Amino acid sequence: MTDTAEPAVRPAELAAYLAARMCHDFISPASAISSGLDLLEDPSAQDMREEAMGLIVSSAKKLADLLSFCRVAFGASASAETFDVRDLEKLAQGVFAHMRAELSWTVDTPAVNKPAARTLLNLAQMAGQALPTGGIAKVRAVQEGASLAIALESTGLRARLRPEVLAGLQGQPLGEGLHGHWVQAYYTHLFVTDAGGRVFADVQDDRVIFAATLPV
Repeated sequence: MTDTAEPAVRPAELAAYLAARMCHDFISPASAISSGLDLLEDPSAQDMREEAMGLIVSSAKKLADLLSFCRVAFGASASAETFDVRDLEKLAQGVFAHMRAELSWTVDTPAVNKPAARTLLNLAQMAGQALPTGGIAKVRAVQEGASLAIALESTGLRARLRPEVLAGLQGQPLGEGLHGHWVQAYYTHLFVTDAGGRVFADVQDDRVIFAATLPV
């Protein structure tokens, strides 16, 4: 009997893709900080000190927000096994502060476990990225018996979902497209299914929908 299962992505390859994704996110604000410092040290650019300081401050805030977000969304976040949803909203809002989209957060439970926390954050970021020209990403979650139901709706002009993101959420290996977009979706698929849950997405006119269910 022929095995028709899709080939798994090797752990080392997945780790490399995740590391590259985070470095890509960090390099822009880090480079902007460096550029601002160069301006401060340039004797011929003293009339740009105020602009340089503004660039440094805003870029440092973006870098700090991304680091805090990734610590929970991608990392182990120390030994925490449960997360206050108010803290998760703060992390998500920190990332959305540097996006064109706005975030609406309605999670009707005070705390969630680690897989649910990661799911909320990763899907929220993907929901914001689905709105490149702006719009609103609505995050909702409610406990239903022994499960947590999560739904996200991205609404806005030119709302879209890259094919590699959809493939990653379906657990498919990377084909065409950018691995930086695929790996977050694939990683989300892995920890959701490992926790005994499900995740999927759907694309409609100017709207992208994400949904997931996980055990509480």
